[in-house]
Amino acid sequence: MTSRCILITGAGSGIGAGVAAELAKAGHHIVLTDLDRNAVESVAQQIRADGGSAEALALDVTSDDSVAAALAAVSRPVDVLINNAGLQHVAPLEEFPIAKWDFLIQVMLVGVARLTRALLPGMRARGFGRIVNIGSIHSLVASPFKSAYVAAKHGLLGFSKVIALETADTDITVNTICPTYVKTPLVDKQIADQARTRGIPESQVVSDVMLKPMPKGVFIGFDELAGIAAFLISPPARNITGHTIDVDGGWTVQ
Repeated sequence: MTSRCILITGAGSGIGAGVAAELAKAGHHIVLTDLDRNAVESVAQQIRADGGSAEALALDVTSDDSVAAALAAVSRPVDVLINNAGLQHVAPLEEFPIAKWDFLIQVMLVGVARLTRALLPGMRARGFGRIVNIGSIHSLVASPFKSAYVAAKHGLLGFSKVIALETADTDITVNTICPTYVKTPLVDKQIADQARTRGIPESQVVSDVMLKPMPKGVFIGFDELAGIAAFLISPPARNITGHTIDVDGGWTVQ
């Protein structure tokens, strides 16, 4: 596979860090970005120690100035954008602070548009680009107490389809990967939040809320998401655009 420069948002931990490490092993140069500069530098150092190529930048996806500064500092043109930055807040709508609701939308939907908009001109000029959005099972179905997250992830699918059509005249593709639960710090926090909100033990949240809808009944691995992303940026996937790839252990086929 041709080595690509891949920028990943929210790469200081969780899915972003895990996918970054896997794609670096495949020979790609990884631009790790996150609000936490120290976190992404730590991930970058580990990738370099393992023989990979990586750089780390601070990036706030909700800020035009931060996006401009980060992209100006990147060492080489970005071929691939993986929009991964995300967060969660679990609460009934009546108890959901509207500022927090808005912030989730700003990070996971408006922030995706902001980064995509900033990188598209360069991709067009070079005649190549791949955009991989990290959606969720909650791009496809809903769960109680997650109104902002579900709204953002549902919106992401519509956004991806529109930009796929807008870029169909050149070698740019836009696709969304929608996994069920991946064992990350974000999910660990959700387990605790769900236990508190539902009044049940954390073990029951895992077995009855998270994994029960999945016939496979297991958490998704970083290697799965990285492998799908690697395929989407490869030549055989050049005509796959505007699509949603469900990694849900059979959840949505029932």
